[in-house]
Amino acid sequence: MVIHEGEEDVVVAFISSKVPPKLLETDVLIRKSDAGFKRTGLKVDSVIRLDKIATILKDLVLGELGELDEELRKEVNQKLKKMLEL
Repeated sequence: MVIHEGEEDVVVAFISSKVPPKLLETDVLIRKSDAGFKRTGLKVDSVIRLDKIATILKDLVLGELGELDEELRKEVNQKLKKMLEL
């Protein structure tokens, strides 16, 4: 998941299809039953792990699967603000 884009770098968060039985406070669950699931480009329930964020060169990004709808984006932003105490 791309969080922010710069000129040469991009900030990304880890996404996994291995949804743990107990989510962390910073995890965002994406379910096939979510209204905006199709837009994500994912095939199965997945979790965004906001405790695993990295900055990488844009050149390393091979492609884009999809995007989060407004509701999921709001959840990500709320959890990032709380996590970073903003």
